[in-house]
Amino acid sequence: MPGGISLRLDVRAVTVVVLLLAAALAASVVLIGTGDFPIPPGDVLRTLAGDGTPGQEFIVDELRLPRVLVGLLVGASLGLGGALFQSITRNPLGSPDVLGLGQGATAGALVVIVLLSGDATEVTLGALAGGLLTGLAIYLLSWKQGVHGYRLVLVGIGVSAVVTAVNGYLLTKSDIVDAARAVVWMTGSLDGRDWAQVWPLLGLCAVLVPLVLANARGLRMTEMGDDVANALGVRVERVRLLLMVAAVLLTATATAAAGPVSFVALTAPQLARRLTRSPGPNLVPSLCMGAALLVTADWASQRAFGAEQLPVGVVTGVLGGVYLLWLLVTERRAGRI
Repeated sequence: MPGGISLRLDVRAVTVVVLLLAAALAASVVLIGTGDFPIPPGDVLRTLAGDGTPGQEFIVDELRLPRVLVGLLVGASLGLGGALFQSITRNPLGSPDVLGLGQGATAGALVVIVLLSGDATEVTLGALAGGLLTGLAIYLLSWKQGVHGYRLVLVGIGVSAVVTAVNGYLLTKSDIVDAARAVVWMTGSLDGRDWAQVWPLLGLCAVLVPLVLANARGLRMTEMGDDVANALGVRVERVRLLLMVAAVLLTATATAAAGPVSFVALTAPQLARRLTRSPGPNLVPSLCMGAALLVTADWASQRAFGAEQLPVGVVTGVLGGVYLLWLLVTERRAGRI
């Protein structure tokens, strides 16, 4: 390129990213038009451009658009966070779902609901604090002259088991109203999401996504081993700590906004890698895959089961559980587990 800048372009990866973005945007338009008052996709686009009727503008701009934006941002955050954790641990099972970050955020929310009877804003802050504290505990317990990938996974599984037991204890000590409220939150849902959830997610992504991409080269080098990365001039522990903090923040904020939506962080990076057939963390494809998966799952939760509307966490849990079983069988046949 002019100025002596060298740029390596993976045509297949770029094509996959463009197609995933198109799929996510198309699913978003369809989802905005879905509901008790259906709006055709053409009218949705006109309304978003400012040419809709007053009724359409109220439904689209105030009721449905914030929910879709939260879905896109939560899916993107989980997809990117999952890609970071899987790359750091060098393990396809090293996702926030397995490491216990979702359970930690759930514990924070349950403490606020059960012990403090907090409102929705306080529950969100409690979930964020719980996720961050769990991530810090996992990192400190995994530290021994550095953080090894398999040690991080094993510690995460142990912490997840402990926090899950704490969550069960909190539920047994709550009254029926708080327990019902907690179970609804724990399922993972986009119902009732508004602009108050959009802006914090958008601001966090605007800061963290460029930071993560700026350190993508160092992350790619660490996948070859710490010794090789150090020899290539990468400050391994600095890069690993920085990207782990970013991954924890992305995951905890997404969980605080929509509840513990399961398996998106696990499946999105693996599906993106299989589509791009590219080595490395595949950060941007994973981000786009997470956004497309979550808005598509939200549409399915509203329309695929007749009159019944399910929380999006139920749909992602079913799909992700099937995918996890397939992944385990594949890894076993390949001799990696």
